[in-house]
Amino acid sequence: MSAESLLKSGSNANGAQHFGAYLCDDETTQQLVPVLNEREWDTSLVKTGGIESAIRTLSTIGSPQYLLVDLSNSAEPEEDINALAEVCEPGTMVITTGTVNDVTFYRNMIACGVQDYLVKPVTTDQLREAFLAAEHTLRTPVDSVVNEEDNDKEKIISFIGVRGGVGTSTIATNCAWILAHEKKQKTAFVDLDMHFGTGALSFDLEPGRGLTDALENPSRVDGLFIERAMIKESDNLSILGSEAPLNDPAYTDPAALNHLLIEMKNNFKCVILDLPRTIVADYPMLISETDEVILVSDLSLAATRDVVRFISYCKSVAPQVKIRILLNKVSGPGLVEVSKKDFEATIEQPVDWEIPLDSKLMIQVARSGKILSQAAKNSKASKIMHTICDNFSSSIGDAAQGNIWEKIGLAKRA
Repeated sequence: MSAESLLKSGSNANGAQHFGAYLCDDETTQQLVPVLNEREWDTSLVKTGGIESAIRTLSTIGSPQYLLVDLSNSAEPEEDINALAEVCEPGTMVITTGTVNDVTFYRNMIACGVQDYLVKPVTTDQLREAFLAAEHTLRTPVDSVVNEEDNDKEKIISFIGVRGGVGTSTIATNCAWILAHEKKQKTAFVDLDMHFGTGALSFDLEPGRGLTDALENPSRVDGLFIERAMIKESDNLSILGSEAPLNDPAYTDPAALNHLLIEMKNNFKCVILDLPRTIVADYPMLISETDEVILVSDLSLAATRDVVRFISYCKSVAPQVKIRILLNKVSGPGLVEVSKKDFEATIEQPVDWEIPLDSKLMIQVARSGKILSQAAKNSKASKIMHTICDNFSSSIGDAAQGNIWEKIGLAKRA
C-alpha cells in the first residue's frame, strides 16, 4: 500500500490507525469532518457511543495515534479516563470533549494526562488547533521536555529566513520578548544584519553602533563592554545591533564573531540571533556555536528548495545542532505554491510550527507601535510563538508530570 493510501485510510504501515473518534452527537461530527478532509483521514473512523464505546472497542484492537473521545454520556469521567488509559497503546494522544464547563473539571482532565478538553459545542477551528497541538507534542523530543539539566544550560538560538520577506525578524523579536518578559530569562537579541536590521526598530529603539564596535574591536569585548554596547529594552532583555552606513564593509573577521558569541553566551541565559541567510555560508561558526536553528520559510517552490539546502549545510558544519522548521504566513488550501504535505516530503523532515497569514492583524500591530506578543497576546500567531519558546526555555522543566498517561504520552517518543 502506498504512503498516500495509508494516510487516506488513517492507518500507518503496521496497520494501526492514525486517528479514531467516538462521539455522541452529529453536530460535533459535522464540525470534525473538515479537519478530517484536510488531513485526508477517512470519515468512517468516526464512531458513535462516546468513551464507553471507545474503551470497549480499543480493548480488542490497537489504539490510534490521535483519539477524540466524547465524555458527555459518562457518569464518572475520571474513572472512565483511567479505564481508557489501560487499553491505549504508548503514543496515543487523547483529546476529549464534553458538556461540563468548569475550570476544575478541565484541570482534572489535564492532570489525568489527556492532551486537551473542549467544551461543547465545539467548532472546526477548535478541533483543528487541538490536533495541531497534539501533533506538535508528539514531535517534541522528550529531552527538550523532561531533561532539566539541559534546560538549565545557556543557549544560542538562530533564526534564519530561507527567503526574504518570510517574517523571520518578527518571529525572532517576539520570541526574545516572550523569553525575557514572560519566561523571566536574561535574554539577548542580536540583530546580525548590520545594514538593514529591524530588531531595535521593532522595539521602538535606536540600534546605535554596538554591533559594529564589537566586531571592530574584538579584544575589548567582555562583560562590561557588552553591558555598555547593548540597548536595554527591560531588565531581562538587551539588544545588540547596528545601523551601519551602506558603504561600510560587512563582516570580515570570523574570529571576532566567534568571540562575540562566546561572550554573549557567558552573559545571558538565552541568546536569540536574527541571522541573515546571506552570511551563513561565509561564517559557519554562526551555526556551529548555535544550539538550535529555526529555519523560517513559506510554502513557495523557491523556499522549499532553499530549506533543503540549509538543512544539508547545517548538518555538514554542525551535525549536533537541532534544526526546526517554522512555516510563516501560511495561506489557505489552494493559495500556496507547494502543499504542506509535499513540502515535508521534499525536505524529509516534519514541520514543527505553522503560523497562518493574518495581514489585518499585522497591520493593526504595526500601528500600535508594539510587538505582536504585546499588542495581540491572545492571537493564534502569539500562542504559537509561546509554544516555540517553551521548547528552549528552562521554565518548562516541570512540564512532564507523572500520571497514568506517562506511558502513553512519553513512551513512544523515548
